[in-house]
This record gives sequence, structure tokens and C-alpha cells, in this order.
Amino acid sequence: MSGRFSMSQVKESLKSKRVRAGLVAAFVAFAIIGMRMHAASALRNSTEEQSVLTVNVIKAENSKAKEEVVLPGTVQAWHEAPIYARTNGYLKSWTKGMGSPVKEGDLLAEIETPEVDSQLKQAEADLATAKANNKLAQSTAKRWQGLLKTDSVSKQEADEKMGDAQAKEALVNSAQANMDRLKDLQSFKQVTAPFDGVITSRTTDIGALITSGSTTGQILFRIAQTEKLRIYVQVPQMYANLITPDLEADLYFPDHPDKAYPVKLFHSADAIEPVARTLLTEYLLDNKDGDLLPGGYVEAHMKIKPAENTIRLPVNTLLFRAEGSQVATLDENGKALLKPVKIGRDFGTEVEISSGVALGDTLIINPPDSLVTGQTVHVAVEKPKDEKAKDDKKS
Repeated sequence: MSGRFSMSQVKESLKSKRVRAGLVAAFVAFAIIGMRMHAASALRNSTEEQSVLTVNVIKAENSKAKEEVVLPGTVQAWHEAPIYARTNGYLKSWTKGMGSPVKEGDLLAEIETPEVDSQLKQAEADLATAKANNKLAQSTAKRWQGLLKTDSVSKQEADEKMGDAQAKEALVNSAQANMDRLKDLQSFKQVTAPFDGVITSRTTDIGALITSGSTTGQILFRIAQTEKLRIYVQVPQMYANLITPDLEADLYFPDHPDKAYPVKLFHSADAIEPVARTLLTEYLLDNKDGDLLPGGYVEAHMKIKPAENTIRLPVNTLLFRAEGSQVATLDENGKALLKPVKIGRDFGTEVEISSGVALGDTLIINPPDSLVTGQTVHVAVEKPKDEKAKDDKKS
């Protein structure tokens, strides 16, 4: 009959519905299992990521900043000399005292030399005698040479007269040299300035006994030329290889604390002083105004360029362990690699690395004490400057 279903059709319909329901249930089951597996995998990955150490890094670069080294220095005049007497006697007078400006050749003092004067008179008489004897000997030798030609005298007698004439001439030369020496000593009775300058001390007075020479005699005057000053600075050996011909420095004097005097290197000793282990350096300073005085103390602020391939690292990149100082770097696989280093100079927040780190090495900042070689680390991505500024404003 139309409009009615047979029993077979009803059974088929029910069977079809059961199959579809089973398929739906299976699909839902598979979907739930897949979701749980994905969640478990995500949780596992998240846990692994969280267990990986996240670090900040820097690159080892050449230090280009000039270092300011402050060292004590000594101020000396461009020329400075003690004035000694060159002859013996008594001080007759002096014309220049302490603080007096002088020119080269100016008379400073006059010495009375009675002994030298007497010796000079005797030397003049000895010279006159030698010249008279020489004149007679020369004429005699000449006369005997004429007689020898006529065989009136023997050759032996003529040679004796010639030898006597030569000896008398030598005595004249000796007497002349002695008189010239005494004249020079007599000329030293006038003490003059060797160069332009200022008398910085006078240590004698009228009537004082004067003895010649620097070993037995005393200093009469001291003179200094102060239009230019020499500044001497002893540089420690650790900085010696950084001293270059173009080295600059600023000088600060205690009596002029608010003023810096810029200078450049003039000379260096090019040798280490064996006792103090320092390198002597010299600077020139113009002092035409006479504001600065020689003999004082100065503080030299030297602007030293670092040597090529010099590496400075922040102190927070160092690990201090029983094996010694180390740094943590990243290898080509992004894993931690600990390297021993040798520390040079300490600048407080930074240290100079003498060995162990190469230019371009990636170093971990604030490495934990538990960090070991081969450990996997994650490098934190640095935010752009504009994003950092926004975060700072928000905070």
C-alpha cells in the first residue's frame, strides 16, 4: 500500500541512523583526543621553553674611548743653572739680587783676585825673559849655520846651537800659554749671566771667600729662564706602550685650580727607569705672562688612546669561580660556552681583558652561577627604542 513503509524499510532506516550516529560519535571522540594531544604538546613545549634560560647579550668590541690618566708632575724652568766662581778670591761687589731680571752677559758680581793678579805679573815677566833668551838663541843658531858653510865650526857645534834655539822657542810658547791661562782666570773675576732670565737666589755677600769650582766652591747665584716651562711626568710602566707622539694632556696647578693648561708631548725617555719602573715624559708650556712658577707641583690629566684590539667588558659579564675568572659566550649553535679570561686594568664598572675574548664574541650579561658549557640558552629580543620609550611612559 502507498504511504506505508515495509518492515524492511524501517529496519534499513534505523540501521542507517545508527551508522551515522556512530560516525558522529567517532568523529567527536577523535576531535577530543586530538585537542587533548595538542594541548599536551603545547604544554610540553611551553614547559621546555620556560626551562630554557633567557639571557641578554653584548658583542665584544674594540674600545675607542680615550682614557684619562691623572698623574703628578714637576715644573722646571726652560733653562736653570747654578752660578759658580771660576777663580779664587774675595767677593768685591754684587749687582743683582734675588728676583732681578737679567740679560745674557750682564754683570752679576766682581771678585777680587790678588793671588791671580800676582801670578799674572810673574807670568808676564817670565814671558819677557823667554822671548829675550829665544831672540839670542835664534841669532846664535843663524850665525853658526853661516860659519858651518865655511867649515869654521863643526857640524856638531852648529846642531847644538840649533837645538838650543828650538828649546828657547818652546819655552816662549810655554810662557805665553801660562800667561793666557792666568789672563782667563783674571777675566773670571767678573761673574756674568749665561742667558736671559731671573735671579732666583743669591748665596754670597761682599767680603766672602770665593773658591772656584762646583766641588769645593759654593753657589753664588741661581738663574732661571721662565718664559717657557718644562713639565716632567713619570708614567707607570703599564701605560708606557700607550704613550704616542701626539699625546695630549691638561695641566692643573694648585695656585690656578680653575684653569686647565693644554699641552702636547715634547719628549719621552723611551726607556723604563729601573728603580721606579716608570717612563719619563716631558711637556712644554708657554709662560710669557709669568703666571706660573718653576719648581712646583702640577697634576697632569693625560688623554691616552687605547691600544688596538683593546677589549673592555662590563663587570657583570664576569664569572668568578675556583678555576679563575671566566666569561660566558655563545657558540655557533647558540649554546653557552665558558671561557677563561685574564683581566688587565680595572676601571670600576668595566675591566680590560688581556686574553680569552676575541673581537666579535657574543657574551652573556649577568650569567648565573649555575650556567655550564653546552647549556641551551634563549637570547632575549631587544625592543626597538620607540617601543622602549612607550613602555617607559606607561610605567
